[in-house]
Amino acid sequence: MKINLANIKKAKKLLNKNECVGVPTETVYGLAGNAYSNIACKKIFKLKKRPKINPLIIHYYSYKNLIEDCNINKNFLKLYSKFCPGPITFILDLKKNSKISKIATNNKNTIAVRFPSHPITRNLLRILNFPLAAPSANLSSRVSAVSSADVKEDFGKKIKFVLEGGKSSIGVESTIIDIRNKPKILRLGGLENSSIEKVLNKKVSTRYNTSKISAPGQFKLHYSPGIPIRLNLKKVRPKEALLLIKKKNLSKPNYYYLSKIGNLKEAAKNLYSTLRKIKKHGYQSIAVDKIPNKGLGKTINDRLLRASKFRKKK
Repeated sequence: MKINLANIKKAKKLLNKNECVGVPTETVYGLAGNAYSNIACKKIFKLKKRPKINPLIIHYYSYKNLIEDCNINKNFLKLYSKFCPGPITFILDLKKNSKISKIATNNKNTIAVRFPSHPITRNLLRILNFPLAAPSANLSSRVSAVSSADVKEDFGKKIKFVLEGGKSSIGVESTIIDIRNKPKILRLGGLENSSIEKVLNKKVSTRYNTSKISAPGQFKLHYSPGIPIRLNLKKVRPKEALLLIKKKNLSKPNYYYLSKIGNLKEAAKNLYSTLRKIKKHGYQSIAVDKIPNKGLGKTINDRLLRASKFRKKK
């Protein structure tokens, strides 16, 4: 991908003024602001209409920048050396003298950190004097953005600039792992659990405790296109779309396929853009065919389950 340095410098200028900008990552687009600035972090929450108890992921260029703000350990270094930059977020302990905004962490003594691999955002992070607080660039509880057009659709002129970076190559959010003591997965994502377990040489538990929000993506309702979703179905209702994992011989106008051959990586990449497309096409609800609950299929099922919690107001 061609790097437009002028656009990166424009983004830097706005971020230095505590403005928020849209940035591309390999997972989804982020709504980014200075992680050291209370002003910028407040703007992120306000723009997204995000609950204040939901902490923000902080994006760094490398772990050398990270050690100013938090403590690291052997398990972190193992995973960092294997997967970073990439689609994994770590929960770590904050240092007492960290400059990270308490608004970004919801006054917790922990921090969620990530090292995105998208070349444009890496170039931006490299020239900044601060890390970026950057949750997904969408309205809270709704479908994440995987293109600059998605960001503009959600926010319009409310944000001053979106860095163009093409469609996100992974298409679902990062996997979140609490790495402080006994490692545990807090959110399924673009990196398969089995890959993490292989590097750590141990089984890693998965915990979704929504009564205690300790990381992003733990709310029951999330990732919704704004219309009801029904799971594990083959028959559709009137004015309803059918979402399928792979293309079938029978094709109808209301059939939408995540992959031609059932490839789970391709399906994950296409998930959010397909949900947005169905909503734009005017369907009142979405029925979802059964999706294999393995590999990235687990992440897809997690996203669809949370999206299915949406209910239209009566």
